[in-house]
Amino acid sequence: MKQPLFLIVCFLSISIGSLAQTSGTFDITTFQTPANWQKQAAQNSVQISTEDKTSGAYCLITLFKSLPGTNNSKENFDAAWQTVVKGVVKVSAAPHMTDPVNDDGWEILSGFAPFENEGNKGIAMLVNATGSGKMVNILILTNTQEYQQNISDFLGSISLKKPVPEVITPPERNAAVPSQAPVPAASGFTFTTTKFDDGWTSTVQEDWVHVAKGDIRVLIHYPNKQADAYNSVVLDGLKNAWDILVAPRYSTARNFEFKPITGWQAIEFAEAEVVEKATGKTVHVVLFKMNYSGGGGRYLEFITADKAAFEREFGPYHQTTSGWEKMEGMANYNKFAIAAADLKGKWKNNFSGMTQYANAITGASAGADTHASVETFVFGPGSTYKWDIGVASGFVGSIKFQSAKSAGKFSIPGIWQVAFSDIEGKPKTYPARFSCVKGARILWLGDTAYGKIE
Repeated sequence: MKQPLFLIVCFLSISIGSLAQTSGTFDITTFQTPANWQKQAAQNSVQISTEDKTSGAYCLITLFKSLPGTNNSKENFDAAWQTVVKGVVKVSAAPHMTDPVNDDGWEILSGFAPFENEGNKGIAMLVNATGSGKMVNILILTNTQEYQQNISDFLGSISLKKPVPEVITPPERNAAVPSQAPVPAASGFTFTTTKFDDGWTSTVQEDWVHVAKGDIRVLIHYPNKQADAYNSVVLDGLKNAWDILVAPRYSTARNFEFKPITGWQAIEFAEAEVVEKATGKTVHVVLFKMNYSGGGGRYLEFITADKAAFEREFGPYHQTTSGWEKMEGMANYNKFAIAAADLKGKWKNNFSGMTQYANAITGASAGADTHASVETFVFGPGSTYKWDIGVASGFVGSIKFQSAKSAGKFSIPGIWQVAFSDIEGKPKTYPARFSCVKGARILWLGDTAYGKIE
């Protein structure tokens, strides 16, 4: 690379929004893409890029969706540097900063530093715009000054919507989080609140189960197709989940940190001090998820008065994938009691699995063993039920089929039990509970989950 400092200083001093003509709009930003550059849009960012395959020169510009931020541009820049820049490349020094620029209600800070990523060296540049509790970030990665004019033109073409000041009650630092019990969401089921012996109380809500003890709240988020979408980069998936599940309910954020841990069971962990739109209070929020090798895990949102309160209850952040049992265990509070009237209808469970065998010496296939089953309970009037199960199992090529069924009366000996008069020729009582998903419930009999299909 030649004269990287000259390159950076030349274009980072340019004011955003100096040109009116635009060719693209993303979130609150409009911009003009350089001619012959590639543009790729995603949910939370737009990337534009170019590459000279002969010389190896490249430039990649990523424009991110606006995020909640403080009204302190330096705090916002520092937080973005930690997550946006350091989350992508390894920088070898603190950023060199340019003078701030004020443009139509936005304060713009820019900084750059050398980076090295898998043997490739270049310059990482961050442009951060702050206005009325929001921030917009632009990350530029390049290994040449060849595209200096293109970068200048791109930054000059950007126009940001003029920020509208929010009227927010000044936050009370370290104030206690209100512990009033939320109103249960209408569900048509008998039990919408569970009070556990250890002091936690769970309440059904529209988009999550609200779990509270004293001033501590935990939101067990229901499965969400957009937030739960697979992303091979754990950090990107975590940022996407924060934007969808957490950010809409808060107005500003500071001390933002995304700290995922990769491994056979990845840990997603993000935290920040944020201001609740509903109360105007500053709280500490942690978004957490444990991903298992076979998939699974639910996003849990922890809300406490401050970081110290969170760590007293759940322990401090650590870099290993073990030792998260207390946080992970909060998902078990998605648990609600059973009433006979709640069971009416058809509940079904499908299961399938296969084991592939190989010769330990030759590695050749030694066949496969498979198992599949369908089990159904139909609860009718007068405490009647019908039960049936069909099973197919055995080595592929010699699979055996079996089935069984019965009918009779059921009862509720306790709100956590269901008793049947006849299951395979004898009475049987199952431990029973409900867990919630958005707009529905899952019935658990023993350790088996049944979904209602009619």
